[in-house]
Order: sequence, then C-alpha cells, then structure tokens
Amino acid sequence: MHQTSLPPSSRKVLLILEDGGAMTHKDLVRSSSLAPRTVRYALKRLKENNLIIEKFNFKDARQIIYECRPQEAAEAV
Repeated sequence: MHQTSLPPSSRKVLLILEDGGAMTHKDLVRSSSLAPRTVRYALKRLKENNLIIEKFNFKDARQIIYECRPQEAAEAV
C-alpha cells in the first residue's frame, strides 16, 4: 500500500516515527497531538501495511515500542 492511500493520521504517525525514531504509544500521542484512539488506529493501519515494526520494551514490559521498518524492507513488501 502506498503512503498516499493511508489515512492522514497514519501518515502523520509514520512521519513522526521516521523523524524521531522508535517511540511508545504514549510518546506518539504526545508528539502528534492526536487522540490516543486515533494513534492506535493509525498504528494498526501502518502495521497492516508492514510500514512499522513492534518491539518489546525491556524497560517497561507493559508498553510496546514502534519504529519504522527499514526503507528497503518496506519497499520490498
């Protein structure tokens, strides 16, 4: 799926992850000024399209860290 077919919230979250590196859901809500529910939906869409990776947060097991998939891997999908 091309980025232009993503909802605006997903594109915004993806840009934040590209610029800011790995972040938690809470970090993304703070950085994007979007509602937590909107960020959850955006992350779901990005994950469905293999544009982001979820990683285990060793500092806080209750939170997941999200980061952009490496560019060459995203383009191969």
